Amino acid sequence: MKKLMSPSGPAHVALLAAVLAAPFAHATELASPPAPAQIGVASFNMAWAGSQEDFNRQNAVCKTVSWCDTRPRRERGQSFATDAAVQVARQCVADTERLAGGPAQAALIAPCNAYQPRGTPVELTSADYAAKLAGLRATVDNLIERQGVRVIAFQEVRSSEVIREVLGRHVDRFSVCHAPHEGFQTVAFAWDRSVAQNGLCSVETSLAVVDNPNDPEARRVRPGLALDVQVGDRRISFLNVHLKSGCANIVPHPIYQARLLDDPAAACTVLNRQVAPLERWIDNVAKQSPDFVLLGDFNRRIDEEAAANIGPAQVRADGSDPSGVPVPGADGRVSTRYLWQELNDGGMPLRQVPLASAEGCKGFSGLDHIVLSGPLAARQPANLVSYKTAVVQAPGQRIDTSDHCPRSVMLTL
Repeated sequence: MKKLMSPSGPAHVALLAAVLAAPFAHATELASPPAPAQIGVASFNMAWAGSQEDFNRQNAVCKTVSWCDTRPRRERGQSFATDAAVQVARQCVADTERLAGGPAQAALIAPCNAYQPRGTPVELTSADYAAKLAGLRATVDNLIERQGVRVIAFQEVRSSEVIREVLGRHVDRFSVCHAPHEGFQTVAFAWDRSVAQNGLCSVETSLAVVDNPNDPEARRVRPGLALDVQVGDRRISFLNVHLKSGCANIVPHPIYQARLLDDPAAACTVLNRQVAPLERWIDNVAKQSPDFVLLGDFNRRIDEEAAANIGPAQVRADGSDPSGVPVPGADGRVSTRYLWQELNDGGMPLRQVPLASAEGCKGFSGLDHIVLSGPLAARQPANLVSYKTAVVQAPGQRIDTSDHCPRSVMLTL
């Protein structure tokens, strides 16, 4: 019979060391920091998106006024509308307001030409608008399912109701908020509760400047909207903007004239008056949350501005140092000429996420952007890019799904 021996020697020592070290290895494993969260973030201008009920109300009014245009029409090549065109537009405003129940109610429906094709107006139906909503729903579904998007900033929406409609089968997973506004168009967020159970939304009303500060009845442009979420031990802020349109580019275009922000054109004067509130908002957010994303429809080719060789002395018309918030005049205007260089003034570096692809996209380009704060950008790969995704549209669809494509990026938080 073989004698049983107690384990001894090097093998025994190694085994004993492994047994004793196991709890410590497990503790080390538990103490390791979790892998950084990666989530898709998108911005989507949905082109006068309201609920089905919003459309039906608008269509009933607009049928009666033959889908007239409340803005004076300008013929190609005209710098200003004729007196006759101005009078036609004024009559359209008066008729629309009367049928809607007053100016405040009229402001909350889309203009009569919002869903019309170019040329002679056509008779649109509830089914036509339902097709637009279906296209929006399918486009948002693609963002969520195929691209892993978990935070979406929306522009040109009426309310949270339409956001819930276009979330479709994902609606129970997402929280939604919008910025209350006196006009139809506003901004909104939707975010997956798996990212953050408790998001905090806050409206930035300072961006909602009036079109004409000398007219007490002038309409206000869209406010901003912030979404603050807690991802692990980090607070992330998302700033959703839809700035004034009509002053977009610094490079001449066959259709659009190149304009700096101190251009006397009416649209540029409004966008100019949004500069100081925008920079002040960004500065205030940065003090509370260094990690932030500024995204939305800028209505400005900040990529063109970034690519231009603009020295600090050129940023403002008076040659002053562009660092810090520019001092507004009595009417709110500032001496700023270039939006990107004003915001990215060195005191708080920002990084535009470049666009890698816009395959299949039609409509506006260069207006929708995603910008990261310096600290957040530092945690991203050097080759970080964003993508535009074509909207879903059925053959023969009479109301376009949107004239913008959603732009998205995968961020490491």
